[in-house]
Amino acid sequence: MVFSSLLFLFLFLPAVLTLYYCSPRSIRNLILFIMSLIFYAWGEPVYIVIMLVSTLTDYCFGLLLDKPNMTSVKRKGIVACSIIVNLMLLSYFKYADFLIQNVNALIGTNIPLTELPLPIGISFYTFQSMSYIIDVYRGTAKAQRNWIDFGTYIALFPQLVAGPIVKYSSIADQLKHRSENIKMFAEGVRRFTIGLAKKVLLANNIGLLWDTISSTSPDSMSVLTAWLGIIAFAFQIYFDFSGYSDMAIGLGLMFGFRFNENFNKPYIAQSITDFWRRWHISLSSWFREYVYIPLGGNRRGLAIQTRNILIVWMLTGFWHGANWNFILWGLYFGVILIFEKWWGLALLQRAPRWIRHLYAIILILIGWVLFAFDEPSLIVGYLGAMWGFNGQALWDNETMYFFYTNAVLLLVLIIASVPIKKWSKSSELTIAHFAWYGFLYLLSVAYLVDATFNPFLYFRF
Repeated sequence: MVFSSLLFLFLFLPAVLTLYYCSPRSIRNLILFIMSLIFYAWGEPVYIVIMLVSTLTDYCFGLLLDKPNMTSVKRKGIVACSIIVNLMLLSYFKYADFLIQNVNALIGTNIPLTELPLPIGISFYTFQSMSYIIDVYRGTAKAQRNWIDFGTYIALFPQLVAGPIVKYSSIADQLKHRSENIKMFAEGVRRFTIGLAKKVLLANNIGLLWDTISSTSPDSMSVLTAWLGIIAFAFQIYFDFSGYSDMAIGLGLMFGFRFNENFNKPYIAQSITDFWRRWHISLSSWFREYVYIPLGGNRRGLAIQTRNILIVWMLTGFWHGANWNFILWGLYFGVILIFEKWWGLALLQRAPRWIRHLYAIILILIGWVLFAFDEPSLIVGYLGAMWGFNGQALWDNETMYFFYTNAVLLLVLIIASVPIKKWSKSSELTIAHFAWYGFLYLLSVAYLVDATFNPFLYFRF
C-alpha cells in the first residue's frame, strides 16, 4: 500500500483517523501499532515477522541495557549483539544474493541464489531500531519499557517504508506526551497534500519522460536528449522521495508527531557538501552520528578523516542497494566531498554564485547516472552520450519533441525546486490556501483515478 493510492486515501487513512480520535488517549499508540502492522502486511504479510523479530529483539536488548550495575563490558556486548542481529537480518534479505553472485563470479562456484524479495522498508526500520539501542547505551534516551510504545515507534506507518529515518531520541517523549490539535492537524493535511501533488502530478509525469529516454540506446541518443533524460530522472527521484517525506511528515502531524525535515531544496546547492546537507537529511545525519563520529570523525587528522569519509559514503551507497553501481555512486560523492574539504570549497568561494551552482548541478547529474543504471555498459554509454562521445548530434528532432511536449512541466518542476515566498506573513491558513490545497488534492485524485504509472522509487531500498 502506498500513500498515493485511492485505497490509502479513501479507505485506510479515514479508518485510522476515525479509530484514533474516537479512542481514549491511553490506547491510541495501540491503535497506531495495530493499524501500522496492517499497513505493512497489506503487501507482504509474511515479512511482518521480520520486522516484529527486529522490534522484539531490540526491545529486550534495551531492557537489558537498563539494568542497574551493568558493567561497561556487558553493555558494549549487548549493543554489539543488537547491531549484529539487525545487520544479519538486513544482510540476508538485502545483500545475500549480491554476495553469492560475486563469489560465483570470482571463484567460479555455482551457489544458488536465495531469490528472496526485498522486504519493503527494511533499510529504514533497521536503522531506526539500531538508533534506539545506541541512544539508550549512550544515555541520550531511556529504555522504553512499554512494548506497545516501542512497537509503535518502529512500525509507525507514516515513515515505516521510506522514512524519514526517525532517531529514537528525537521522538521518545512524543510517544507518551503529545498533544493533537486542530491547527496541527490542518498543517498536517496541508503538508500531506503538497507531498501528494509532488508525487502524483510532478514525479509521475516527469518519470514518463525518463522512462522513454532511458529505454533508448545511448548509441543513438543526441547530447541534449541525454541531458534532458537525466534531468528528468533528477526531478523524478527528488519529487518522488521528497513528496513521500512530505506526506510522512504531514501524517505524523495529524497524529501529533513532529518528524524532522528530510529535504531542503537540494537543487539550489552551491557545492556537493551543500547538496548533502539538503538531500535525505535523516540518512546523512544517521551516518554522521552513528558511523562517522564513532570512527573518529575529523578529530584524528586528515588521513583518518579521509578514511572515515570513504567508509561512510561507501556504506551510504551500499545502503541504497545491493549492486556495484550504488557503491560506485557513494564513493563518487565521497571523493568529491574529500576534494571539497581539502581545498575545493575554498576555491568555490572565490567563484561567482552561478558557477558554484552549475558545478554542483553537473556533478549531481553525473551522480544520478551512476545511480539510475545497474549495468556498467549502460553507465558508460549514457555518460558518453551526455558528452557527445557516441558521435551523435547536439540535438535532433526527438530532442525538440521531448522539449516541446514537456516544456511547461519542466518549468513547473524548476519553480517547485527553488524557494518561493509565502503568500502572506501570517502562518494561518486562509480561504485562498484552503482553495489552493483543495484544488491540488482533487487534481491528484483525478490523476490517480485514471493512472497506470504510479511507481515509488524508494520502495526498492
